[in-house]
Amino acid sequence: MAFDGKRALDRGKQVLALEAEAVRLLAEVLDGSTFLKACEMLLACSGRAVVTGMGKAGLIGQKLSATLASTGTPSLFLHPGEALHGDLGRVRPEDVVIALSKSGGTREVVQLLSPIRAIGASTIALCESPESPLGDSADLVLALGQAPEACPLGLAPTVSTTVMLALGDALAMAVLEGRDFTREEFARFHPAGSLGKQLMRVSEIMRQGNELPLVAAGSSVTDVLAIMSKTPGRPGAALIVDDTQALCGIFTDGDLRRMAEDGSIPVSEPIDAFMATNPKRLRPEELVGDALRAFRDTHVDQMPVVNIDGRVVGLVDVQDLLEVRL
Repeated sequence: MAFDGKRALDRGKQVLALEAEAVRLLAEVLDGSTFLKACEMLLACSGRAVVTGMGKAGLIGQKLSATLASTGTPSLFLHPGEALHGDLGRVRPEDVVIALSKSGGTREVVQLLSPIRAIGASTIALCESPESPLGDSADLVLALGQAPEACPLGLAPTVSTTVMLALGDALAMAVLEGRDFTREEFARFHPAGSLGKQLMRVSEIMRQGNELPLVAAGSSVTDVLAIMSKTPGRPGAALIVDDTQALCGIFTDGDLRRMAEDGSIPVSEPIDAFMATNPKRLRPEELVGDALRAFRDTHVDQMPVVNIDGRVVGLVDVQDLLEVRL
């Protein structure tokens, strides 16, 4: 049969509409009391959130476990088949087991509940109804409700997995907020990703020590150019400070070019007359992502880093941000 583009597009839109409507309805009918109890169980858990599920529900469970683990709730995914053949040894009495099954009748998942109860762990079920075998065996049920699958055959998990995913995300985010989970903690769990890099601190990337081009106020232009040239990394700027190392101004390669365009470079004159006296400054505790936005907004290549007392503690060059690969 020839591919019918219009029919395919209509089907795609129908799937999106059905899944969006199912999530909207779930938000309307979500049992607040049960949802809050589930949050409290996870917040009070001194062990781990052990997530289990079979097939497509298991894939959703893996995502839920990963989301919990990355947002402050220690978690692991337990395959129900492997659990029945020894991996139940991973479960401890202090754990909370979250079991996912659309119908609540998945044999491998239902079979886990009795031995889990014997271990002493608490259980939360995500399934269509509390009246299902899984719902009947669990300590708490977050009901998905019933909605037709978007599959034209009525078979492939589509709407059910979307709703399951959304409910799992809702639970994870509510628990995150209950823990007062911070951006700093998120960065600690995501050190290699772009999100984690944006949540690094300026103090982690700034130039300091012998890479910090400091010049005393009143120094000549010649002295400043010499410092800029011999500072490791050639930052293209010098920071002018007083005798307490408080920032007085900044002089950059761009300032030097503008002086040359005017016809001469007054090499023997004090730098104070040529430096920028009110440059944009960064604080060492600022996030690298915020620093990147500051560079974009101001269109400069270097920014001094000062502490709460106004003393210079570092310098960030736009190249430093590029090396972080934001």
